[in-house]
Amino acid sequence: MSYANSLYLTGAEIGLSIAGLVLLLATAWTTRSSARAITIAAVTALFGALIFNLSLANDGVGAAAFGGLLEVDAFSIFAKSLVYIATIACLIVAPRYFEDRGQFRGEFAVLMLFNAVGMGIMVSAVDLMTLYIGLELSSLSSYVLASFARRDDKSSEAGLKYFILGGLASGIILYGVSLVYGFSGTTSYDGVRAAFDADFSTGALFGVVFVLAGLAFKVAAVPFHMWTPDVYEGAPTPVTAFFASAPKVAAVAMLVRMAAVPFGGQAEAWQQIVIFAALASIVVGALGAIGQQNLKRLLAYSSINNVGFILIGLAAATPAGISGVLVYLSIYVFMTIGSFVALLMLRTEKGEALATFDDISGLSTSSPALAWCLLALMFSLAGIPPLFGFWGKFVVFQAAVQADMIALAAIGIAASVIGAFYYIKFVKVMFFDEPKGDAPAKAPVSHWVVLGLCVLVISPLGYLLTPWLGSVADAAAQALFFAA
Repeated sequence: MSYANSLYLTGAEIGLSIAGLVLLLATAWTTRSSARAITIAAVTALFGALIFNLSLANDGVGAAAFGGLLEVDAFSIFAKSLVYIATIACLIVAPRYFEDRGQFRGEFAVLMLFNAVGMGIMVSAVDLMTLYIGLELSSLSSYVLASFARRDDKSSEAGLKYFILGGLASGIILYGVSLVYGFSGTTSYDGVRAAFDADFSTGALFGVVFVLAGLAFKVAAVPFHMWTPDVYEGAPTPVTAFFASAPKVAAVAMLVRMAAVPFGGQAEAWQQIVIFAALASIVVGALGAIGQQNLKRLLAYSSINNVGFILIGLAAATPAGISGVLVYLSIYVFMTIGSFVALLMLRTEKGEALATFDDISGLSTSSPALAWCLLALMFSLAGIPPLFGFWGKFVVFQAAVQADMIALAAIGIAASVIGAFYYIKFVKVMFFDEPKGDAPAKAPVSHWVVLGLCVLVISPLGYLLTPWLGSVADAAAQALFFAA
């Protein structure tokens, strides 16, 4: 493979890197008033990366770049497209939030671009060293984003907690990688699989466990979820929306590729770990959310709960299971972004956030359109038909049943009923309680556009996408098993 072709295959990452460096210089040489223009330029760069990424699928490209360090296949194209879409949405809704607080700076968009570069490397990595580089590039910018509101003690605390626990998780992953390398003699995914198929020792098993434990932190799966509620609550809301969508997609995609390719021949060694993490995440996420009054903390537990359902698809260890994971992720991105954009719109005329259930009491009378959008999003997150969120749960449970994991599917379905309680609580408070606080201020058009698109996708009209989404997800899943 020529060097030029490798540069072409990684054109999205290279383009975003150049755009990030140029915008970083522009931020240094201009005043804060240019922050909006820099954000628009960053959104444009991400749109370009998205179009280029999709063009690779049209070209039928499925080759390794830079001597087998990165793989551009249907799986990476699918995951990166979701990452770019989520990042674009978060950048579009961020300016109003930071402008109201006098914290809007061009560095925010630059950090998002570099984070997108790291996530793109993560999902395309087919070598342990490349994976770690992408992971750290994404993580380092995430730590800064979490504490971006420097004058806010909660934001600073969120950034510090995320940095400490994220550094611990990175160390666990690195230790696991060193064990995997030590017992396989290679960092290539294909080489690791071949070595483990020939001899899978106890030491190699420890390496697999450490790597999966570190990745479980990145996807906020139980028992490595402890950072999520505090970071989600303390970080600025646009950053929280970003953490709950784009990095989550990248981390799950990285975990799926790791489990299916280098560790794919030893599925029985990691399936029980994934099954435990899936069921524990569903139960802990649901039970933890019940007593929450802060809306962002509740959505943090909802994120943990949804990761559990995603892991059920991975536990099946079949192409249908991986396809179910990708379908669920696609729907989850729109449900999550829509929910956090709705929270961004819950603000008073003075710019104060309506952050608790008491604040949104009687919302249906003061802002009926916003209340109905939130109702649709909450019912979709709960998996209540005919909303599209039901389909995401259906495909992962179907994959588990087809893999003869009927008990896992049954327990997951039963546990999902618990989560319906706190989603329905939103509806009860908004539609049946008396108003207690100020009515929400008028939201900008950009917020309504993003919220409207998300609600449209998760509405019953979303089912029109199922044939196309299913076929694309199937092709992406098959790419992993073909590579293996």
